[in-house]
Amino acid sequence: MINSNTAQVRGINEATVLEAARAAAATLPAAQPLVVGTPEVGAVAGAAVSAGAAVAQLGGLTGGAVAVLVGEDLVAALASSPLGELDLAAAVQPALDAAAAAMGAAAQGGTTVDPELLEEELGTPFTAVPLLAGTTTHAILLVTNRTVETRAPSASDAEPRPRIGGKRQGIELLHGVVMDVTVELGRTRMSVRDLLELTPGTVLELDRAAGSPADLLVNGRLIARGEVVVVDEDFGLRVTEIITNTEAAAS
Repeated sequence: MINSNTAQVRGINEATVLEAARAAAATLPAAQPLVVGTPEVGAVAGAAVSAGAAVAQLGGLTGGAVAVLVGEDLVAALASSPLGELDLAAAVQPALDAAAAAMGAAAQGGTTVDPELLEEELGTPFTAVPLLAGTTTHAILLVTNRTVETRAPSASDAEPRPRIGGKRQGIELLHGVVMDVTVELGRTRMSVRDLLELTPGTVLELDRAAGSPADLLVNGRLIARGEVVVVDEDFGLRVTEIITNTEAAAS
């Protein structure tokens, strides 16, 4: 609830949009630091990044909203995560939150939308700001051209905000999830008869040559390889290679 004694009206001008874009660029998942491009008022039809989109309504606004349009690289990375497919809106929620905070507002829970329906979802004129990785557009931040009604922070701001559809805030909430990590030296195939004949002292020949790297698996998914070492009388693994999603799928 807005406190009329502390509220003030602030227009969303270009400087405000750029401030929001810088905040989003610092938070959005990317392989390299993102820089802010030139804002443009109007449509983003035909944008180079149009594989996925997420939008969040803004508290303290008259119908205001903020959205992020992303490319295939981020969508593919979320789809092939070792945790399984991750929701785009949850992944970019920290960026939506940061952009909203830079405008003196608060983002509600984001929702994933069809990029072709994004302009319809926003429902009002907007300003689009490209977020660049080098010379390539990594994402586009969209801010509706509405008036922000800001207020001084209150005690209720510290309470968790409800999320649309019960969605979680972002990937950082997964950091505490415990996952099974396995080091595999090699494999072999045996008949039931041979298995029943196993006795202490039996040597099994694996499909891996001596000295070859061992596989590191997370929840059964290959993510790295390395060499077996001894650490304080315990076995360990020194990682020597990170496996890409394409290599893991081919293994």
